[in-house]
Amino acid sequence: MSIDIKTLFLIDQKDGLSLEFSKLVSMMNYARVMTLEEVKKLTVEELDFLHDKEDGNSIGMLLSHMAAVEKAYQIETFQNRELTEEEIKELNPALELGNKAREQINGCSIDFYLNELADIRHKTIETFKTLPDGWLFQQTPFWFGEQANNYFKWFHVFEDELNHRGQIRIIKKMIAKKMHD
Repeated sequence: MSIDIKTLFLIDQKDGLSLEFSKLVSMMNYARVMTLEEVKKLTVEELDFLHDKEDGNSIGMLLSHMAAVEKAYQIETFQNRELTEEEIKELNPALELGNKAREQINGCSIDFYLNELADIRHKTIETFKTLPDGWLFQQTPFWFGEQANNYFKWFHVFEDELNHRGQIRIIKKMIAKKMHD
């Protein structure tokens, strides 16, 4: 699904999606376009920059994390189950971040991360097209022993992206400051 800039600021009907999914995807599209604007011109060096080599995240790590979170929620919501140990291993270190991510997620171009994000989002949208609106309101146990519906879970996917986009903006400021020092 290509994102039409002319309708980016409209939470409205999207081709191939029902009304409720259209609303959700409208918000997801806006979040993604703004994330891509922040990172699209970054070099490998900028993507790998670590302000804090012991605890920090690079922009590349955060982009991989966004992709891993979305893939995890595809499994959790589309298959209505928790991730297996094998799936967790496949999604890590991007899902959990930390030391292994600092060691392993580096050296990739922006195109690598953008393609990863696009491929996973494409699968999300294509699956959304096959589901009835009522699916969004189905509830399952979630955090703190409370119920959550699929709508909230997918809101959380792009809310997590927004949070990490804020981190990306701070990291970019640190990179700019380092370059001027």
